[in-house]
Amino acid sequence: LFVEASNKKQRKIYSYFKTAEQQPKNGSIEVAKSEQDASTTNEKTKVVPALMTQPKISAVSNLTRYLTEKSWRIEISAEFSKPYFREISNFLEKEYQDGKTIYPPKNLIFNAFNLAPMPQVKVVILGQDPYHGAGQAHGLSFSVPVGIEPPPSLKNIYTELTNDIPGFERPSHGCLTSWAQQGVLLLNATLTVQAHLANSHANIGWQNFTDAVIHALNDSCYGVVFLLWGAFAHKKEKLVNRKKHVVIKTAHPSPLSATKFFGCRCFSRTNEALVRFGKEPIDWRLN
Repeated sequence: LFVEASNKKQRKIYSYFKTAEQQPKNGSIEVAKSEQDASTTNEKTKVVPALMTQPKISAVSNLTRYLTEKSWRIEISAEFSKPYFREISNFLEKEYQDGKTIYPPKNLIFNAFNLAPMPQVKVVILGQDPYHGAGQAHGLSFSVPVGIEPPPSLKNIYTELTNDIPGFERPSHGCLTSWAQQGVLLLNATLTVQAHLANSHANIGWQNFTDAVIHALNDSCYGVVFLLWGAFAHKKEKLVNRKKHVVIKTAHPSPLSATKFFGCRCFSRTNEALVRFGKEPIDWRLN
């Protein structure tokens, strides 16, 4: 009887521990299984970063990234958030998407600013809109790249320079980059144009932007000479404080009005004004 009772007691103890193994305390095995299932689910649903998930670059950012000169970005960055500038950016983006040819190339739209930092600007030559022929426009008013035939207006500018500036020799090219590098802001009132359609972008908002540029120069600089050629440019005179700056108004060098442009001596008069302001005159020579 003693042996049988002892065996029953051992079986009871064994049964207790076996049950404990089958039903673990705090549900640890169930928790582990749950974690394993969750891990498997996460692996299946994990989102792998891809290019298509990156935020789309706004039309404004896509345009203004080509304005790389720091002083100008600081001075006129407030314009980029204004409704009119968003309209310009959206308009151009749609034109590009529709396959239209726009001049100048995107990377040269702000070429005038990138070549002439704001603190170095001494002269502004204001044009109306870019040349609309293939390869002509490169972001500088009246200028064309080397290798492109100088347009008629530029040829007339060279004629006046020959008569006005001692030692000036008519160059074989029409590139005015060296002027820009000396602080001549070669600014078009409208910065883009559709190929072969003069003034096609005149009403998309660019003049709001370039007027803001003139305001900035007027307010932040001293002793800038503004060369305003023709009736369109003359309208910008009201943006300039003539107590701080000099405005020289002449006829436009276009063949239609060149006879009135010739003899204006605007280039030598510009240098005379710069000397009065204590600034270095412009070397107008291009050879």
